[in-house]
Amino acid sequence: MALTDIDIDAKAEEEFNIEKGRLVQTQRLKIMDYFEKKEKQIEQQKKIQLSTMRNQARLTVLRARDNLILELLRDAKMRLGRIVSDEETYQDLLDKLVLQASLRLLEPVMIVRCRPQDLHLVESAVLRAIPQYMMLCQKHLEVQVDQTEFLASNAAGGVEVYSSDQKIKVSNTLESRLNLAAMQKMPEIRRTLFGDNVNRKFFT
Repeated sequence: MALTDIDIDAKAEEEFNIEKGRLVQTQRLKIMDYFEKKEKQIEQQKKIQLSTMRNQARLTVLRARDNLILELLRDAKMRLGRIVSDEETYQDLLDKLVLQASLRLLEPVMIVRCRPQDLHLVESAVLRAIPQYMMLCQKHLEVQVDQTEFLASNAAGGVEVYSSDQKIKVSNTLESRLNLAAMQKMPEIRRTLFGDNVNRKFFT
């Protein structure tokens, strides 16, 4: 049976609508896929920005904490001047610093270097340290107080003790002692200033 013009038009219209629907559906899926990808990209960017902001905030806090600790150490260094200004107290400290450095170095001949203003105090400390060293180590000791090279006059104080060839050094300056004490006590200092670190887990 032959198709009439009406049948042909209806068939064409039907096929057109089917194709149009298919194209619309395809484009709709493409658009949905595009916006889904865009949404994921935006979400990813948000996460990156948030992570960056958190890291920047954390670094700012860490810098502020470090600056506070440096300020605390500077203040502690300034307070060392009180010890040095009391000659009797400082002499007693120098006696101990010279003896301790000598016992760490354990060389038969040693060179002691100090600030120029401490020369007479260090010479007295050396005179007291030698017999104590010999009694403790049962070894002879010769100590030379360097009178040509000195520690910086604006240093906090204390001594440096060298082997005779100056290849080995024991630093017992007040700054080095302060830095050592600060390093050893840093966890306790941080805990006292800032409280426990909730991000750090300790296992027992």
